[in-house]
Amino acid sequence: MSIRAVARDAYGEALGVLALSAVGGLFAGVVLGGMERELTVVPGLLVLVPALLATRGNVYGSLGARLATGLHQGLVEPDLSLDDDRVRAAVTAAMANGVAVSAVAAVLGYLVLLGLGRPAAPLPGLLVVALVAGVLSGIGLTVVVVVAVFLGYRRGMNPDTLAGPVVTTTGDVIGIATMLAGARVAIALGVT
Repeated sequence: MSIRAVARDAYGEALGVLALSAVGGLFAGVVLGGMERELTVVPGLLVLVPALLATRGNVYGSLGARLATGLHQGLVEPDLSLDDDRVRAAVTAAMANGVAVSAVAAVLGYLVLLGLGRPAAPLPGLLVVALVAGVLSGIGLTVVVVVAVFLGYRRGMNPDTLAGPVVTTTGDVIGIATMLAGARVAIALGVT
């Protein structure tokens, strides 16, 4: 197979997912634009947005890569099941890392805002936002990544080509939506 054919196949597989990625990014921006109340009531929330979205991409992109590598090497069966110890370990590690990094981002964001003399919600409020978003987005992204990688592989697609755009798009959409949910929980609990 020539380099041109490989490139054509790779772009052909990714084009639809990349188009959906653009639409998903726009949708995430619309949701963020609608968070005016939460951004006002929870000072410092906007500082968490890039940190939390970046961690979603990093953590769940790694999950997709691990699963794809396992499939390519024949270490993981292409079944949508958590019966495989490797799949369970990868999913557990991703969830734990996603939640832990969310908490770290909240603490660091709070400290940076204090250091710069900028207004910040109390640390418990930012932690509630980050932890709710970390758990909810972790569940959603785990499901999406596992399904996309396994179904794509079973249909003859390269899961490495799918994982990146799928994680980016769903990470942005789910990440912003769960941050909104987390902000509303923090406001309802009165910790902002």
